[in-house]
Amino acid sequence: MTSPDGAPGAPATEDEALDQVLVERPAPGVVLVRLNRPEARNALSMPLRRRLAAVFWELEEDATVRAVVLTGAGRSFASGADINSMIGVSGVEMYQRHTERLWAAVGRFSRPVIAALNGHALGGGLELAMNADIIIAGESVTLGQPEVRLGILPGAGGTQRLLRAVGKFHAMRLCLTGELISAREGYDIGLVSRLVADSDVEDAAIEMATGIAALPGIAVEQIKEVLQLGADASLETAMALERKALHILFSTHDKEEGLRAFTEKRQPQFRGE
Repeated sequence: MTSPDGAPGAPATEDEALDQVLVERPAPGVVLVRLNRPEARNALSMPLRRRLAAVFWELEEDATVRAVVLTGAGRSFASGADINSMIGVSGVEMYQRHTERLWAAVGRFSRPVIAALNGHALGGGLELAMNADIIIAGESVTLGQPEVRLGILPGAGGTQRLLRAVGKFHAMRLCLTGELISAREGYDIGLVSRLVADSDVEDAAIEMATGIAALPGIAVEQIKEVLQLGADASLETAMALERKALHILFSTHDKEEGLRAFTEKRQPQFRGE
């Protein structure tokens, strides 16, 4: 949803949405995906959501992609869902939109996704950011789940992802009051991974993604998978997943190269295999 004082603009059509998600390649192995609806503060219309999912599905099939940075053009990361697209919509119609499937293209992406937040990440915008693995935010960014102020709730994972990110009491406060918080507070409660100057957000995210892209790809993917699956598993099950992943990595070329390079005091030449 957009912020209560925001103007979401006219809903995007499917054809228009082709230009509302831009893809750039700023460094080897790194893809930057940019929401490009700045006139509406990147309000998340259904065509834009579908286009974003399609982009991530395409990137999933590209073995050269090692890390993704997700950001927004203009003054906001994403101000939320397009309000105009929800007025007069029935519960059945909302169900049939299956927005959870579209966000899953981001949340289940096999390689690291870094959300680079500028301006506002509110409602659906914050839900989208929480599908990433790492959140880098500018100091003036505003975060929140203000859906309750419109008589609805965060319905694309906001309640559950926020709960898992910051714990029951912070999640209850933010969702029940609709309170907006600063990036600094988001960092303090564990929602933001790294806080930087507004002007440094994109560069910081690309730098981190570039560093990750240079690491052994299979190890990176296994670490992400174990952390994701282990978060909702028992400790015993999660540790079993961890051990299995370690055993897989002991069968890779990059494991042998990494260990030998360390003992030989040279830079490793990882091949992603």
